[in-house]
Amino acid sequence: MAADQETGFAAYRKPTRRDEFLKKMEVLVPWAALCEEIAPHYPKAGNGRPPIGLERMLRIHFIQHWFNLADLACEEALYDSVSLRRFAGIDLGREPVPDATTLLKFRRLLNAHNLGEALFARVGKELQAQGIKINTGTIVDATIIGAPSSTKNADKARDPEMHQTRKGQQWYFGMKLHIGVDSQSGLTHSAVVTAANVHDKHPLPDLLHGQERRVYGDSAYQSQKALIASKAPHAKDFTNERTRRGGEVDEGKRAKNRNKSRIRARVEHVFAVVKRLWGFTKVRYRGLQKNATRAFTALALANLYLCRGRLLPQVRP
Repeated sequence: MAADQETGFAAYRKPTRRDEFLKKMEVLVPWAALCEEIAPHYPKAGNGRPPIGLERMLRIHFIQHWFNLADLACEEALYDSVSLRRFAGIDLGREPVPDATTLLKFRRLLNAHNLGEALFARVGKELQAQGIKINTGTIVDATIIGAPSSTKNADKARDPEMHQTRKGQQWYFGMKLHIGVDSQSGLTHSAVVTAANVHDKHPLPDLLHGQERRVYGDSAYQSQKALIASKAPHAKDFTNERTRRGGEVDEGKRAKNRNKSRIRARVEHVFAVVKRLWGFTKVRYRGLQKNATRAFTALALANLYLCRGRLLPQVRP
């Protein structure tokens, strides 16, 4: 038994939900493929201090996403939790936990080389290789990720790359995450990050893969047939239509919207995982690029999590 493991009461330890979750992700994540994307940019052993193993750093980085941990909080959590250390392969009897500065440098490396997008794309390829295909229907939607609106900081200013927008009767400040989701599998195949004041319709062509036959969306995407046709010429517009005109409700359009929304609701499953399960409701860093790297990584992990029911039976003995 490793030197840092409990010895007095380990026989009575009950597996927690965290243990079960990490056990599933251990199997679901294609570690070798993702490390292959990062390896060309990762420091090589030389005359200085040898770098920490790439897979270990990637595991710790994913722990930060799954449990919404900042660098220092993640370092402390690893010291505190046996299950997290076991997942990362750290034995305190032989080595310390990588410090917060090391985690910061790894994040900066991912950000500098746009590796968040690379990991997202590689996960998509790995899922397709296992039989989970992208079909001919896409659901588009966007969600606001909040940012601090306070000016009580060193610069006495808000983040200049974030902006405010109005939704309903309320104002929000931050960025917007736009995604394109396969209408059958419910998995995200494309994403764009913008300031919050960018209208949902503008990134629409970048959310389509081009082979669509149907495009679903809420009323923010209404009457965008030209934008849809610019990327997917064979796609039909199945976005929701406004049902109220002149104070009267068109019941026919309302019924059609209800049928479309049964399919369109699948996009909310992605946002539920990213925002509620992963805790990405507010930005942690200044600037769009750093938060975009986090967003793409979170979407890659969400895709793996959402298709766990289809993948886990394939790996069980």
